[in-house]
Amino acid sequence: MINSDIVLREFTLTARNKQYKALLFLIDGMVDSQLINNNVLEALMMRNRANIFDKAQEQVVSEAKTSNITVKKVKKFDLENYIFDCLLPQNNVKKISTFDAAFNGVNMGNCILFVDTIGVAFDIDVKGFKQREVGTANNEIIIRGPQEAFVENIRTNTSLLRRVVNNQNLVIENVEVGNLSKTKCAVCYIQNIANSDLIAEVKYRLNNLEVDSVLSSGELEQLIGEDQKYSVPQILSTERPDKATKYLYGGRVVVLVGGNPYCLIMPATLIDFISSPEDTNLKFQFSNFLKFLRFLAIGITLLLPGLYLAITDFHQELVPTELLFSLLASRENVPFPIIFEILVMEISFELIREAGLRVPSPIGPTIGIVGALVLGQAAVSASIVSPILIIIVAITGIASFTIPDFSFGFHLRLMRFIFIILGYIAGFFGIAIGLFIYVGILSSLKSFGVPYLAPYSPVTNFNQNGHFLEPVWKRENRADYLNTKKQKSQQHISMKWKFK
Repeated sequence: MINSDIVLREFTLTARNKQYKALLFLIDGMVDSQLINNNVLEALMMRNRANIFDKAQEQVVSEAKTSNITVKKVKKFDLENYIFDCLLPQNNVKKISTFDAAFNGVNMGNCILFVDTIGVAFDIDVKGFKQREVGTANNEIIIRGPQEAFVENIRTNTSLLRRVVNNQNLVIENVEVGNLSKTKCAVCYIQNIANSDLIAEVKYRLNNLEVDSVLSSGELEQLIGEDQKYSVPQILSTERPDKATKYLYGGRVVVLVGGNPYCLIMPATLIDFISSPEDTNLKFQFSNFLKFLRFLAIGITLLLPGLYLAITDFHQELVPTELLFSLLASRENVPFPIIFEILVMEISFELIREAGLRVPSPIGPTIGIVGALVLGQAAVSASIVSPILIIIVAITGIASFTIPDFSFGFHLRLMRFIFIILGYIAGFFGIAIGLFIYVGILSSLKSFGVPYLAPYSPVTNFNQNGHFLEPVWKRENRADYLNTKKQKSQQHISMKWKFK
């Protein structure tokens, strides 16, 4: 009883004109007091016809009429069933028989009813703790499309999925992760589409985690991912129900984590991390133009500083003479080698980006303006870096912001430093060796049995499921590398109003 928020409410329960000692166990602030008063205490304590009736002690459980004879099946009065069936007018009540189940229920916001002479307790759903309302997505902003985002309450998130999917084949199974935290996770899939082996593999990994606590989807992602020695993300995360629904209909499995507004989507391939939820809302010409820009941005983010370093140090003959004179003139007064310039500017850019995220929001934009304008201009004026290098770093930074997925963008930012070192050591040859190893690593990765570079390696139906989109009326098949139960997503002639 050292806990000030633990409430033990002792009272006398009336059932069939007999009184029994009872105890209500709950945590103040986690429950709805009005629900407890109206649907639990009043129903059990107040005198009414249900609990003072004391005539026939049998309960009719079924009645059948054959010819002119009525056969009734009755059973003797049982206090446990009587309370469960007649005296608790609450929509969600469970019988429990262990103290661990009681503690889990109370920590979730339920109240536990103990009654003298009964060997079980009643776990009553009366949650009433404060929670964040459904709002707009903060990190996956789109212009044309739904604006709702997941919240920290897992039941609110499952209801968002149910409402968008709107299909009876959507299955949501509960799994507890963490020996101490007992974090609630929900495995969601469409039963007649998703591959049974994929579903079994996801549930197997979740059920075989021997950890004390899992508090976020980021921790769970690291625990169930396959190759953690590489920084490449292999599980897709999103805060948007519409994006999760799109992948559910495609045959993927979605895992919701209690207390976290992000869900995990598995398996995930490389093209999933460079796709935006808005791609399917736009005409395919617009979407493919944006996808081309993102593909170009990946190359710029990953290779541009390294290529600049390789050209200026090893391959000056590739630069036009006039441009080469401009480069040499801009670096005439800079006393440091170019590798030092690039590392200073890249690290400074990362510091500015991190500072802009961590400082209070009213002064966040100010940090970016000061870092980009004042410090950049001061560095050029002091002859610490050359002006063209400022342009290179700025273009690289802007390109990194176009990557839709935060984890994949972070991975590219880390890999950029490796290619800078390779370009400094061996020029184009070093970058080529690095790209060869990098693509080899990507080709060897798998996400829940699916090749990471699918549908390009191995080659499958990339015409309909590749990076670039076809018109919506041509997207007839689901990704064949998922081996879904239902391969077709629409008929061969979907616009019957146009083509008979």
